[in-house]
Amino acid sequence: MAAAAAAPAAAASSDAATATAEPEAGDEDSRDVRVLQSLRGKICEAKNLLPYLGPNKMRDCFCTINLDQEEVYRTQVVEKSLSPFFSEEFYFEIPRTFQYLSFYVYDKNVLQRDLRIGKVAIKKEDLCNHSGRETWFSLQPIDSNSEVQGKVHLELKLNELITENGTVCQQLVVHVKACHGLPLINGQSCDPYATVSLVGPSRNDQKKTKVKKKTSNPQFNEIFYFEVTRSSSYTRKSQFQVEEEDIEKLEIRIDLWNNGNLVQDVFLGEIKVPVNVLRNDASHQAWYLLQPRDNGNKSSKTDDLGSLRLNICYTEDCVLPSEYYGPLKTLLLKSPDVQPISASAAYILGEICRDKNDAVLPLVRLLLHHDKLVPFATAVAELDLKDTQDANTIFRGNSLATRCLDEMMKIVGRHYLKVTLKPILDEICESSKSCEIDPIKLKEGDNVENNKENLRYYVDKLFSTIVKSSMSCPTVMCDIFYSLRQMATQRFPNDPHVQYSAVSSFVFLRFFAVAVVSPHTFHLRPHHPDPQTIRTLTLISKTIQTLGSWGSLSKSKSSFKETFMCEFFKMFQEEGYIMAVKKFLDEISSTETKVSSGTSEPVHLKEGEMYKRAQGRTRIGKKNFKKRWFCLTSRELTYHRQPGKDAIYTIPVKNILAVEKLEESSFNKKNMFQVIHTEKPLYVQANNCVEANEWIDVLCRVSRCNQNRLSSYHPSAYLNGNWLCCLETSENALGCRPCTAGVPADIQIDIDEDRETERIYSLFTLSLLKLQKMEEACGTIAVYQGPQKEPDDYSNFVIEDSVTTFKTIQQIKSVVEKLDEPHEKYRKKRSSSAKYGSKENPIIGKTF
Repeated sequence: MAAAAAAPAAAASSDAATATAEPEAGDEDSRDVRVLQSLRGKICEAKNLLPYLGPNKMRDCFCTINLDQEEVYRTQVVEKSLSPFFSEEFYFEIPRTFQYLSFYVYDKNVLQRDLRIGKVAIKKEDLCNHSGRETWFSLQPIDSNSEVQGKVHLELKLNELITENGTVCQQLVVHVKACHGLPLINGQSCDPYATVSLVGPSRNDQKKTKVKKKTSNPQFNEIFYFEVTRSSSYTRKSQFQVEEEDIEKLEIRIDLWNNGNLVQDVFLGEIKVPVNVLRNDASHQAWYLLQPRDNGNKSSKTDDLGSLRLNICYTEDCVLPSEYYGPLKTLLLKSPDVQPISASAAYILGEICRDKNDAVLPLVRLLLHHDKLVPFATAVAELDLKDTQDANTIFRGNSLATRCLDEMMKIVGRHYLKVTLKPILDEICESSKSCEIDPIKLKEGDNVENNKENLRYYVDKLFSTIVKSSMSCPTVMCDIFYSLRQMATQRFPNDPHVQYSAVSSFVFLRFFAVAVVSPHTFHLRPHHPDPQTIRTLTLISKTIQTLGSWGSLSKSKSSFKETFMCEFFKMFQEEGYIMAVKKFLDEISSTETKVSSGTSEPVHLKEGEMYKRAQGRTRIGKKNFKKRWFCLTSRELTYHRQPGKDAIYTIPVKNILAVEKLEESSFNKKNMFQVIHTEKPLYVQANNCVEANEWIDVLCRVSRCNQNRLSSYHPSAYLNGNWLCCLETSENALGCRPCTAGVPADIQIDIDEDRETERIYSLFTLSLLKLQKMEEACGTIAVYQGPQKEPDDYSNFVIEDSVTTFKTIQQIKSVVEKLDEPHEKYRKKRSSSAKYGSKENPIIGKTF
């Protein structure tokens, strides 16, 4: 995966705010800056896991991703293995602050709770150390005392008291105000309480708050008093200061617990605050992050639990208001018109990034958003063709051109894949038909002839669907395929087949074949398939890939190395397959206007399992929550009892008036949102904060142009005759809070151009040294008319025109420097506004 290029960020809150005002240059309001976090990467595999204690030593393993203690992603279960291969890619926006990113490896248990084998926990500030490369991490033991999250608000004071016998002592006042972000317990909000202890060498006085029911953000507001014994040397002159010999020995410890009622209470975290924080102040008030116990996760000697291979890319972008990005966007968007293309800002970005994938994603999205991708991709592809000597290897490398086209097909071709491949892939994945034709891998009782027929049935069905799908191929893809075809013909005028191989190398080799073998990567299946299905999909993908290239090149023999695949492929060596491939390639690379079937079919946007609050009442008169399967298209939002079943309830997209978060206090449930439409609001609970954020985002996008959208809403529910937020009694009362501002971008091609430009700015900033080397190389070439003594300094750069390239680099450096100023001012303002100990920037560990 690509490396991270995290934009500079202070240690304050990462909550995003929408731009509302047009600031003076370099004096932007921090409220106008959106701080956006994202995480992408891959859970590759585990190895050397501890064997199961029993005759069958194998385990059924899966892996989860957690933000602190909140699970946000789960892999498929890999059965009967101590070295499970997951190979699952992930990407999601992170909608809240977090302290640790953790990966847990579990052993699936059908009858009891799943067993946690071990974990990899990485502090947020350390994520940048692991970016952009696959790394083996040793699994660490899991101790319940180390599994904590959340923060606590505390105030300490010292009062002077004169006792009945006339002696003077100090009274320590501990005000436990509130907690925020405590974890879910068994999927539900916890029942928290706190114990407050004054701990010293010879004392351990403990008090306890009341239990707060069903909340992750309890408001305690309880005050506790402790007497602090004075030494005999105390005099009036020291006033409210505690003696050094006493103060260093006392600390306040607050432990958070979940009340277990009939079962054991669960530890939620602790903080320790030395009383010496009051040495110079009469009071101390701050937010503290909850910490593990001192002995948490510190066992004397542990067994080797195994290791986990991960690829992690965390980014945090501070997106300024749009007007700041004008010069950089202009420079990037004129790239397709620069001659030669290698002297353009977009191409230079790909040259200087450590990993071209870093540059490709934001670059493709930005150019796509402004209809500049086709001319840019055409120009860089033409540069590739200049270095291609053999027509049979056309577009087979991992150049900037091929990576840009790969990313483009992933973005614009998602719906195309769903309408073309998903029904057949669902059938394959949900079927138990064996398709193994390798004699060495056949299981006992398998019939190779039956397996061949099964495999041929799937290949024929998939192939037939693909070659008949040209009307669904997105226009952008068709336009680029047309350009590739024309350029390939000009480059190899004596090869009659190159016009087809130029297109098939993308659409078959890099699009359909990859989607078939990795359907989860293209959101065609929720998880990586099981091993038998992976094998079936691999055999199908190989055959489809070869059919495309074999048909386009009109070869008389296949390119398979395996004898059994060569024998199987003989079934497809017929003229009909060649003609079908060529007809399909002709249609998707034609300039003729076609009516896309996508305009008549609703675009599938998102689906998944969530909980909804009952619209009516149960028999006992109480509304409850039920698990349902939700499906959103460009036309309607529906929910079903199970996937594939008829819809129970339908909301036309045109009837959606607003989509907003719902306060936890409404139903004592986290991760809730509301779909406000022409009937009663639909209250929905997602499984985690990432999922809730994704649903709110896509629902807002698909309905943002609706007429009669609301300008205000109620952040809480209407219960027992009034709105919980404003206490209005009328169910039709106007909202008491402004609706969230509209989001930028397009529904089907989800692009936020300011964010993509900010990402590109961050990449240029991180690559300034390499940009400088490229600038020096241009100067060397201009002076000496070519490489002289030290070609290694710039031989890795593509520099066709050193003068034009030099000018572009100067422009890049200029716009980057201009963007540096508002970023630096924002960072300073953000640091100063988020005081250490505030809710946004809580204290970690002890304070002395």
